[in-house]
Amino acid sequence: MYKILIYFNLIIFSLIGWKVISSNPVVVSDEITICHTNTGPSEMIAFLDDPKFVAFHPAPIPFDFNPIGEMVSFPAQDGKEAKGYFLKAKDPSDNWLFVYQEWWGLNDNIKEESEKFFNDLGGKVNVLALDMYDGNVTANPQEAMGFMRGTDEKRLENIVLAGKNFAGKDAKIANVGWCFGGSWSLKSALLLGNQNVGSVIYYGMPVRDVEQLKKLNSDVLGLFATEQNISKAVIEEFAIAMDKAGKELEFKIFPAVHGFANPSNPKHDPELTEEAYGMALGYLKGKFLN
Repeated sequence: MYKILIYFNLIIFSLIGWKVISSNPVVVSDEITICHTNTGPSEMIAFLDDPKFVAFHPAPIPFDFNPIGEMVSFPAQDGKEAKGYFLKAKDPSDNWLFVYQEWWGLNDNIKEESEKFFNDLGGKVNVLALDMYDGNVTANPQEAMGFMRGTDEKRLENIVLAGKNFAGKDAKIANVGWCFGGSWSLKSALLLGNQNVGSVIYYGMPVRDVEQLKKLNSDVLGLFATEQNISKAVIEEFAIAMDKAGKELEFKIFPAVHGFANPSNPKHDPELTEEAYGMALGYLKGKFLN
């Protein structure tokens, strides 16, 4: 049995093959049982019955937004159209970043975050924020809860695969998302197969099924919050599952609430947002620009 103490510095675990950054001591033990029914996105539906989880999602603060991208549509395998907010690379490129929304839908905040990644990646990467709610978007927590509860897993998978077809068979695709979208960042990485090159999870429920994780074509960066639902125990379980699957994971548990990195969230933490974004951007630059 191994136990590992994690402090402020980056520790590379040569014995178990994953990396962890944490601002607080964390104990990881191989006594944690991996549950093979833990599939990530669908698990978050149960959180909607937890008032504490809902309380982490106050209505976003309105702000002025002048889009530089465009909404596009493309066919999905179920015969319906899929949509997304698209920023095309300045020069032809097979590098793509898929962006996944919070439970509010594809709102201006997600579009603005997409533009930030696009600009900070030098306009060299195509960025596509997929519309996982088929046009539904809200600033009302109760309505957002209804949208998330009403999602159909197969439809969501078809939207991801439609984005893959839109990007093309030669596309190298990384993924990033927050909350609901954080879960879909990892689920997308699994669905994209060999075209996947990376996944950034912002406080989303991760897949912890070892057999599924064995299919990952990349490492993962997890940027988590200090919270009850996607808890330290869940994150440790994810880390052990990734190790058992032979995949590399780097993560940090930030001393902040769920949703801390959303600038339109009244509980936004600017300092920790900057730190988390720096980690995410560095990770993505390593996939596309190095």
